[in-house]
Amino acid sequence: MASSPSPITTCGSLSLHPVTFGRRMHQAAYDALGLPWLYVPFACESVGLKAALEGMRALSIRGFGVSMPFKIEILPLLDELAPLARTIGAVNTVVNDGGRLCGHNTDAEGAVQALEEEVGSLRDARVLVIGAGGAARAVAFGVHAAGAKLLLCNRTRDKAEALAAELKGAEVVAYEEALRKPPADIIVQATSAGMAGAASLPFDEAAFSERNVVMDIVYKPLHTELIQRAKAAGAKTIHGGRMLLFQAARQFELYTGKTAPLGVMDEVIREAAAG
Repeated sequence: MASSPSPITTCGSLSLHPVTFGRRMHQAAYDALGLPWLYVPFACESVGLKAALEGMRALSIRGFGVSMPFKIEILPLLDELAPLARTIGAVNTVVNDGGRLCGHNTDAEGAVQALEEEVGSLRDARVLVIGAGGAARAVAFGVHAAGAKLLLCNRTRDKAEALAAELKGAEVVAYEEALRKPPADIIVQATSAGMAGAASLPFDEAAFSERNVVMDIVYKPLHTELIQRAKAAGAKTIHGGRMLLFQAARQFELYTGKTAPLGVMDEVIREAAAG
């Protein structure tokens, strides 16, 4: 009699436009540790988000990564929130424990690791975060907790002011001023601007110089127009794949309970960056 196949544990992602190298990164990590796990990127619209989570329970899917624009929208659909996700008010990871769905946020840690990989400690560094959505909230909370002097701006100023009110000492700068000449050495573009099919933020030609470090959280494409422009101006740049790597490694650990094989996951990102 043939033996029964080993059960497969499934994880995946919920996004409007699934990213294939995100799947490759997670799958490479499962394979490296010999785990009988499968990672599947799922395309989802806002109207189907609740049904997608019901399917997660019904099919015993272990975990979902959550992309823009669902990071805030998903909050009321979950059974509980981890403390950091509750504080930030945004979720990028859902873990299914026996049908109970818990929301986590690994974006904050991922953003800080990506920045500190390039600049060292963020303590007392002036960091401008552009945006006020779910991803921007995570970046802002992360760099604030790391001791940075946080500056915020958003096209709709009142949203930036509301976020600043939650973060002691954070300042709000005018959107037009930030795009003309960012008032910080470290700039983090934390909106969906520049994503495939979306226009980039209209920074002035002389917005950047060699004194700047510019990080774009967008990872589709990795080499966004913003990253290319900042690099051409002599600035140090951090593409969205770095934050993606570090937040995904933490997701892996939440899903599996095992230490992520960071080198294996990093290799997938580096191959994508070189392509």
